[in-house]
Amino acid sequence: MGRRRAKGRAGRNLPAAIGVGVGLVLLVLGSLVIWPDAFLGVIVLASAVGVYEMVRALRATGADAPLIPLVAGSVLMVGLAWHDGPDALLLGLLVTIAASVIWRIADGLAAFRRDFVPSVMISIYVPFLLSFGVLLQLPDAAEDGRWRVLCTLLAVVLSDTGGYAVGVFFGKHKMAPSISPGKTWEGFAGSVVSAAVGSALLLHFLLEIPWYWGVLFGAVIAVVAVAGDLAESMLKRDLGLKDMSNLLPGHGGVMDRLDSILFAVPLAYLMFALIGANT
Repeated sequence: MGRRRAKGRAGRNLPAAIGVGVGLVLLVLGSLVIWPDAFLGVIVLASAVGVYEMVRALRATGADAPLIPLVAGSVLMVGLAWHDGPDALLLGLLVTIAASVIWRIADGLAAFRRDFVPSVMISIYVPFLLSFGVLLQLPDAAEDGRWRVLCTLLAVVLSDTGGYAVGVFFGKHKMAPSISPGKTWEGFAGSVVSAAVGSALLLHFLLEIPWYWGVLFGAVIAVVAVAGDLAESMLKRDLGLKDMSNLLPGHGGVMDRLDSILFAVPLAYLMFALIGANT
């Protein structure tokens, strides 16, 4: 969404970034359109890797959140969300936090005090929020459910692409210079407009939802996607990191790709519930 960000991206391995990006897109599209049940596996894998990256990154603060119960809990949350919906997802979150607490209490009270807050943060930030991607598919994963997920992901892509393009050419007024110097208010406007216009078309043609609901949906997703991007940028700045890992060549880590999505999918779930109740 700004000049500095554009230059930073240009400094990456462009062929690797394009190849990995295309591969990720094909993986998600294939799991949604060809075999919707496979999307559950994609969410499980992304959640588990995201938890690993967060545990590893937070060690820079002296924390040592327990990896095994957090990864196991992430799998549990996604599975419960798929099997029994939002109430079961909340239960999975509570079980994950409890397992992490018990794991750390075994190492003493000092370990519990040190790692309780990081464990809760990781449990909520990664698997809990990401599991709403599964809830978006329900109860008709092979029908409209896949299109709800696809519309949400494309709204995030449109937000990021529109913000990037407008920010590069017109960005002058810094949005949050202390957190992400490259982001501008002009780029933010580009994000909102791109996602709103694109979502109006996507929701109309894929889900037969009136265009004005699509505009509202896209605008809301753009706002929370930018907020998610800023939240991870602030976290990485505090930790002194450029990327969460180097797992994805040209992209950084899985969390560097999930930053906007994590905040977007819960809001998309609520927006589709609101739209369903009023159309």
